[in-house]
Amino acid sequence: MRLHHPAPEEIELPAVLHALSDPQRLQIVRLLAERDAPVPCGSLELGVTKSTATHHFRVLREAGVIHQSPSGTTKLTTLRRADLEARLPGLLDAVLAAPPALAATSSSAL
Repeated sequence: MRLHHPAPEEIELPAVLHALSDPQRLQIVRLLAERDAPVPCGSLELGVTKSTATHHFRVLREAGVIHQSPSGTTKLTTLRRADLEARLPGLLDAVLAAPPALAATSSSAL
């Protein structure tokens, strides 16, 4: 299985902002930011159906926010922190520093 991941120089601000605009995807990023090791995508408690979770992971991956690598029947997921910092300095830290309630309120106000 070959998954599309943009090269670091292909990561674009509009795609990243779109990926982070959804509260569920933002929660995925917050959960991944707490972990140092790759995480099986099915181990994250998201409270959505498998197909919905798959969609959210795909949007994050195709925007360059996460990296996924197949491992058996699952995908191991990591946050592309270094690539995002190199391409969009300070963005990820600013997003993660925002209180979760503020982040959810801001995205729903758009």
